Amino acid sequence: MIILYNMKDLIFNKRSLLFIYFSLFLFFLSCKEEKKKEEVIPEIEEEVVVTPFFKLSIAQWSMHKMVFDDKVSPYTFAEKAKALGFSGLEYVSGLYYEELEKENFSEEAMAAFVEKCNTESKKHGMTNLLIMIDGQGNLATEDAEERKAAVENHYKWVDAAAAMGCHSIRVNLAGGTTKEKWLESAVDGLTQLATYAKDKNVNVLVENHGGYSSNASDLAAVMSTVAMPNCGTLPDFGNFCMKRKDGSIYNGECADEYDMYKGVKELMPYAKGVSAKSYNFDAEGNETKIDFYKMMKIVKEAGYEGFVGVEYEGDVLTEEEGIIATRDLLLKVAKEL
Repeated sequence: MIILYNMKDLIFNKRSLLFIYFSLFLFFLSCKEEKKKEEVIPEIEEEVVVTPFFKLSIAQWSMHKMVFDDKVSPYTFAEKAKALGFSGLEYVSGLYYEELEKENFSEEAMAAFVEKCNTESKKHGMTNLLIMIDGQGNLATEDAEERKAAVENHYKWVDAAAAMGCHSIRVNLAGGTTKEKWLESAVDGLTQLATYAKDKNVNVLVENHGGYSSNASDLAAVMSTVAMPNCGTLPDFGNFCMKRKDGSIYNGECADEYDMYKGVKELMPYAKGVSAKSYNFDAEGNETKIDFYKMMKIVKEAGYEGFVGVEYEGDVLTEEEGIIATRDLLLKVAKEL
């Protein structure tokens, strides 16, 4: 009986060992297969999101054909800008002149303009940044009385900018028959206007915008001479034509153009805004006249971190297509920088 018991026990132990060995074999085989499965799963790299060093705004001039030709209300500016992915608004005074001139720019008309703009910007969560002023007189004219009148014509726009929460108005420095006379008149006109605007917490910005103002070195000299904290520049990637063949300031073929990259670099120390002018694009989405990478590198190296405004002026793409192309190019360059 004892022998039989031991034999049965032995048989049982052998079977147990075989079962254990077989179980271990299956376990290791399963682990090996699992490892193979893990090895064939490709690693997915997380996309690195690059935050631009600037914020995106849009100059309303990018939509001037919509307003003038298609009769779209300029008060849809905030709504359209929001839909296109912008957060800052740069108004253009001339797009509202049809209604304002009817009332001779009365206080009531200006107040209505401000109220409508504020209502729309608030509704769409947009930031009012500045108003670009045109057609209100030459701030650098040699005639002192005319210059004073031009300065005072801008007061209502300073007041409007303050009421809208804008940090600045953009002005032009047209006037002057010689560079020397222009420099003197420009300093005086800007000093007068900036003195009024400082009490309203509004900056007065000058854009390189034709004539003597497109000579960046001379415009920088004006800034240095005025030397007021609320007087600065709005460097524009384009608009560096100093003289046109037909004698006009803003239209016609250019006869003498300032180096745009040198110009932006000279104006950046005084910049309180940047205007990313664009015209046309190639198949890769690059601007055909302006090297945006080179321009934005200059802007970044100047330590600028404010808003960069899209200002499309092309004639091939529609305004909406041109705005999108400019926006996308700026974001592409931001990743590369």
